[in-house]
Amino acid sequence: MSAVPATDDPAVLLAHATTLTTPCGTGHMVWRRWGAGRPLVLLHGGSGSWTHWIRSIAPLTAAGRELWVPDLPGFGDSDVPPGGGDADAVAPVLLQGLATLFGAQPVEVAAFSFGSLVASLAEAQAPGHIARLVIVGAPALALAQPLRLRLWQHLEGEAARREVHRHNLGVLMLADAARITEATVDLHAANMARDRLRERRLVRTDAMARALRALRCPLHAIYGRHDALYADRWPQLQALLEGMPALRSLRFVEDAGHWVQYEAPEGFHALLAQALGGGCP
Repeated sequence: MSAVPATDDPAVLLAHATTLTTPCGTGHMVWRRWGAGRPLVLLHGGSGSWTHWIRSIAPLTAAGRELWVPDLPGFGDSDVPPGGGDADAVAPVLLQGLATLFGAQPVEVAAFSFGSLVASLAEAQAPGHIARLVIVGAPALALAQPLRLRLWQHLEGEAARREVHRHNLGVLMLADAARITEATVDLHAANMARDRLRERRLVRTDAMARALRALRCPLHAIYGRHDALYADRWPQLQALLEGMPALRSLRFVEDAGHWVQYEAPEGFHALLAQALGGGCP
């Protein structure tokens, strides 16, 4: 098996991936698999796809992990979930996918942003599918502050849309605007265009906090210190998470914002390694 290259080009990474599908209503949930070794499932955030983890594929596979990275239902190449347009409709499809791929064997999961909500709801609903959960930039704790993002769908012309995408990336996703490259805008624009899950309201409630309190598997949390969602609310967030019975660690990457695994991959992967017991770089 050839080494997976470190690149921001999705096409290059897909050439090294195996694509699989699991049921999603009458359609499919699309998964990509890279590497070999102990399985690790990576869940992306809202208005995203597997490319939210694009800078994690090479280092994690090089460390001996087999990565399973889906497009969650309603995003990327996966079909919309039956029964709704929010995380609670996605969670049962994820559970079905985990059962299809791993049977009764629980698997480690690292979940970014909206994916953290989906994973938490899934494990609270049907315990035993997740062996260990690492939440990354989790937004759905009823503490995240609203951000002023610009609309782009009404704009004509690619240049105008890219300008808005670049602005929104700077407001929400990355702390340092200088790190927003043309490739970053490409990834974000492609993901936004394929977002069909437009009813995401649970992220503004305490649904995730309630699900985390019910967790039986070990829980770890990683945030970028400059995550715009929690700019002045870190004490409240820390107190809330430290009150979770399953919490084993809460760690911060100092030089990153919300999309921490993309903006500061080396610092993030070092903390992920600690959370997973040394199973990654």
